[in-house]
Amino acid sequence: MEILGILIPVSLGLGALGLLAFVWALRGRQYEDPKGDAERILSKEWDDRPKP
Repeated sequence: MEILGILIPVSLGLGALGLLAFVWALRGRQYEDPKGDAERILSKEWDDRPKP
């Protein structure tokens, strides 16, 4: 039962750290992609073979 006194604050701290990292990524515009990966992956412009 004493371990809960350690585990609860540690888990809350890790959750807050994860939330802060997510907010930092949002403010750093990490998730903004106007063209989108779904459209880019279907494009024939970039292929795994080198261009001639």
